[in-house]
Amino acid sequence: MKVVIAEHAGVCYGVERALRLAGEAAATSDNVHTLGPLIHNPQAVAELKGRGVDVASGLDEIESGTVVIRSHGVDPSIIRAAADKGLEVVDATCPFVGAAHTCAAELTETGYSVVIVGEADHPEVEGIQAHAGGNAVIVQRADELPERLPSRRVGVVVQTTQSAARLEEVVTALLPRVTELRVCNTICSATAKRQRAADELARTVDVMVVVGGHNSGNTTRLAEICREVNERVHHVETSEELSADWFNDTDVVGVTAGASTPDVQIRGVIAAIEAMSSHGA
Repeated sequence: MKVVIAEHAGVCYGVERALRLAGEAAATSDNVHTLGPLIHNPQAVAELKGRGVDVASGLDEIESGTVVIRSHGVDPSIIRAAADKGLEVVDATCPFVGAAHTCAAELTETGYSVVIVGEADHPEVEGIQAHAGGNAVIVQRADELPERLPSRRVGVVVQTTQSAARLEEVVTALLPRVTELRVCNTICSATAKRQRAADELARTVDVMVVVGGHNSGNTTRLAEICREVNERVHHVETSEELSADWFNDTDVVGVTAGASTPDVQIRGVIAAIEAMSSHGA
């Protein structure tokens, strides 16, 4: 049984940057917290905790020291509140997320009604919503658009880990309903590359394994994309979740991983699959 890894898979620049900044903070301070999980990967968050980086759900849990703003970004008022509280702020917001923040703010300031394509309860989308003034319409699909739009002058921003197909679907639905439409395609290049590579690989293999946090939006979307072209797709966080039965009657296994999945986790899954193969799985 052969194992093939997607051309683009695993941690992206934004995640690497966030992990580096959190690690540097831990090396210089013994009181470091992130506001929520730094990235959506439980194993990486646990590793950071072992280095002294704790997770806080809000500023009220942090009395002193350093607070790291996670890669998903936050409402700008939270950063101001942290500074006012005397905390040292390390902003690990992904630059692509920052670009979405800028687009949302500019659209609002120039009079557009903002539509965000993304998950309403995702921390990244909550941050984009805040930069849009808190009044944006949030949808994941075209059929979620309200019957009555706030205006006929609409600007669109998209969660950085959404698929191009989702964005296109919403934009296509909006076009006949508005007089002016401005679209900021803020899907990050790393996400787009991983999605294309996963789709291409899933079409050519017997089984596809997607590695990454079950709470990771971008990893979940990789699995969704693979399932559109391959019925045998499995999303796992670690090698412990693998089952030998998945690989019965299998010649080629494809592996991809979300942008928040460290290389060590990918290598662990590949090694476990290869071990199953050597035992006749």
